Amino acid sequence: MTLESKYNITGIFYDILDYPWERQYKKWRPSFVSDVKGIVLEAGVGTGRNLKHYNQDVQLTAIDLSKIMLSKAAKRKKHAKCNVNLFHEDASVMKNIEDNKYDWVVSSFLCCVMPDTLQPKAIEQFGRILKNNGKFRLLEIVYSKDKKLKRRQKLFSRFVEKIYGARFYRNTLEYIKNSSKLKITNTYFLKDDTYLVIEGVCRK
Repeated sequence: MTLESKYNITGIFYDILDYPWERQYKKWRPSFVSDVKGIVLEAGVGTGRNLKHYNQDVQLTAIDLSKIMLSKAAKRKKHAKCNVNLFHEDASVMKNIEDNKYDWVVSSFLCCVMPDTLQPKAIEQFGRILKNNGKFRLLEIVYSKDKKLKRRQKLFSRFVEKIYGARFYRNTLEYIKNSSKLKITNTYFLKDDTYLVIEGVCRK
């Protein structure tokens, strides 16, 4: 099953399935995008949980691989303070997204659901569409180094992979480090050592 077909099924029930985690995520979302300005692309917008938290002067392009997810995001778009354009687009291709246009690229849990064959392609696209000195901020989930916490993660890892396609051992940091254009400027965790934020800048 492709990632798109998976999310066209999962998307129908996504907000219900994600509810236990969203109780935590909703505390982080306002600050995650509070300083994001200018022309912005959100890759993997999902059902649009971040949309209402962007500043009013942001010009936002939000893309997702799943039309079902986008239909839900369209409803949340009504509560956004900024201008939002939603597009059905593959983040590893972005065939309709212009070069050197964006001040920011933002994503939440995008790379951790992408197979290792696609992650470098998405990261390459981020470098292509960002302006010189444009910024990026990615939120991912990784396995904890704490043995007890890692065991708990492994208990539901099969469910997470089956439903979302997500894995906790993706090599996102390494792929970005290998990018010729994206440079990491900061990493930090929002909770424990599992919810990893990767920030950086595009240099051309």
